[in-house]
Amino acid sequence: MTTGPVAAPLTLACVCAAVVYTVGATRLRRRGDAWPWRRDCVFAAGCAAVVWGLAGPVPGGPFTAHTGRHLLTAMAGPALLAVARPLTLVLRLLPPGRPRRGLLRVAHSPAAGGLLFPPVAAAVDVGGLWLLYRTDLWEAAHRHALLGGLLELHMLLAGLLFAMAVCRLDPVRGRCGLPLRAVTLLAAGAAHAVLAKSLYLSGPPATAFAAADLRAGAQLMYYGGDAVEVFLALVLAVQWYAATGRRRARQAARDAVPAGAH
Repeated sequence: MTTGPVAAPLTLACVCAAVVYTVGATRLRRRGDAWPWRRDCVFAAGCAAVVWGLAGPVPGGPFTAHTGRHLLTAMAGPALLAVARPLTLVLRLLPPGRPRRGLLRVAHSPAAGGLLFPPVAAAVDVGGLWLLYRTDLWEAAHRHALLGGLLELHMLLAGLLFAMAVCRLDPVRGRCGLPLRAVTLLAAGAAHAVLAKSLYLSGPPATAFAAADLRAGAQLMYYGGDAVEVFLALVLAVQWYAATGRRRARQAARDAVPAGAH
């Protein structure tokens, strides 16, 4: 990933999104609705990660710097954005009416449900990485600025799609259980790790990176990817814990009702 022609528009979009999210969350709290401050912080951190990956300084050789940008823009940033529940915030802000119904119609559409089905989202996200690094796509993207910019946009959107599909925190079409999401996360993490190990041995086709730079970048991709995947796994663990607690509370409430009260 390079700082191509879409970097400036995406950077501006992220800054605007952070401002809009903060203003919207403040409006919710002022009217008496509960909206945790930690979500504001998480969303701001996600926007900052994407902006840093797109336009900020990243140390290391060319491939190592590219890997750092990839981790920030396509993995860490999208994971944080998904956890902040932006769709939920927008739906709570919109009054009943056509805009809100339209947004819900899109979120509950078959197309959204298909894209947010965890295995499909994982294939779009990780499959795109394999195409970039294991075909001539990398070399073509560096020769054609527009193609490189479109790849930047794809990586960001694919990472956000995968994070939303795994976390499943916003109200979208379809119910995917924790086991399916956990297995998908595990499989995607394994595919990402295998890709990083393959890059440790040989770079993308038609490239000539220094061996030390290639190894450092591959290691950063491997361990950085693990860190983001552990974060997503913790989100799933919290969901499992909360769901288990609710089930036990309902069961305890049922057990506490005398038999004759039914």
